Amino acid sequence: MKKYLIHPFLLSLFVVAIGCENNPDSKDRAEDANKERFDDRDTKKDAEFAVDAATIGMFEVQAGQLAASNATHPRVKEMGQMIAADHEKANRELKDLAARKNITLPTALSDDKRDKYNDLSEKTGNDFDKEFVDNMVDSHEKSIDKYEDIAENGNDQELRSWASGKIPSLQAHLREFKALQDQVKKNNNNTNTNTNTNTSSNTNRTN
Repeated sequence: MKKYLIHPFLLSLFVVAIGCENNPDSKDRAEDANKERFDDRDTKKDAEFAVDAATIGMFEVQAGQLAASNATHPRVKEMGQMIAADHEKANRELKDLAARKNITLPTALSDDKRDKYNDLSEKTGNDFDKEFVDNMVDSHEKSIDKYEDIAENGNDQELRSWASGKIPSLQAHLREFKALQDQVKKNNNNTNTNTNTNTSSNTNRTN
């Protein structure tokens, strides 16, 4: 009888693949739970919004905390602290509201948000500042679209009212980050220019 040996590397890939299938990310698990509960009801849209808002909110808290400790630009540090505090409060409110509506929320970052966070954590200096601010502009633009939609078209009046109340602060955050985006880009360009000048000077002295 022939025996077949599986290469350890191939075996590890197989195990990882099975693990991914059996362990969907926290957002997927929440969506699946809500789908079973709300799929045939008017509150399906509300549950989908709550999951999206919680996912984005968790990312912004963790990214803000990272910026508060890792940012170079003082204003980026300040915005990181503010974002972490504001969205932590909003996340608690949403969690309480979702519990009353029997909506399941994710308890950890989704895979794509985890990837974004990991990419951000690997940045340093002006590169970190730029990446963080760019992420916050993108995140807040998407959030505002979702909040405005549920505030106008949601079915649960309490959730609609909560979302509507958050829109002004989200818009204020976005304005702050867009203004900061220009400053960070200038700093990044100046750093690159200085680096290129120093490299050129060193090359000329060597020659």
